[in-house]
Amino acid sequence: MAELLLDPNIRFWVVLPIVCITFFVGIIRHYVSILLQSDKKVDLQQVADSQALMRSRLLRENGKYLPKESYVMRKYYFNDKDKGFFMTQKRQGNVKNPMTDPSMMTDMLKGNVTNILPMIMIGGWINWTFSGFITTKVPFPLTIRFKPMLQRGIELASLDASWVSSASWYFLNVFGLRSMYTLILGENNAADQARIMQEQMSGSTMAMPPDPSKAFKAEWEALQITDHDWSLQSVEEELLANTPAQEDIYVKDKFV
Repeated sequence: MAELLLDPNIRFWVVLPIVCITFFVGIIRHYVSILLQSDKKVDLQQVADSQALMRSRLLRENGKYLPKESYVMRKYYFNDKDKGFFMTQKRQGNVKNPMTDPSMMTDMLKGNVTNILPMIMIGGWINWTFSGFITTKVPFPLTIRFKPMLQRGIELASLDASWVSSASWYFLNVFGLRSMYTLILGENNAADQARIMQEQMSGSTMAMPPDPSKAFKAEWEALQITDHDWSLQSVEEELLANTPAQEDIYVKDKFV
């Protein structure tokens, strides 16, 4: 297969414009999201319950580093049948219906306007304006399965899979400029499209489950069957065994 030679003007009229457009659209999306951001009311009871579940989970995972008395005291606070936190706290599930909550519908609309709609419009415009261009080539060989991902808009069976089309170059920039956005805008920025999609798919890790009572029951059962196995039982002996003897320690002015 003959090697392709790209026109140097493609670098200035296709590659760099796509990078600049993608970058500045992300910057604009960040500031527009800040302007459209609404103040969310935080339920203090929900936050307290989330922190209690996190403390219980940390106790199950890291209780082996605590003495047995400290571990039993913390476990008693959560799992005592008469006074335990998970047994005495009764919560009602408060599941909000997005169709009946105007604030949730407004937040979903703002998210679509600032995240999904610009990506579709800019992607379609770039696909129409720079259609048919080959922009760059990855520096390693790829199999033919990568052609649909890297060569959108170019239907050439004889083209090597390492070449990247203009449309695919745009999507690579959408998810590849995370470090630049973090450097300029900070960690929690609205321009990071990959992070936004991950949050939409997985949800917030600190969010309280819809039914706190079921979450309390599940955590109570998980903590109840967890036994204490202190990992620092003989840490002093092991530390002293690995310490060199005093006569073996090198002293600079020993013979002076």
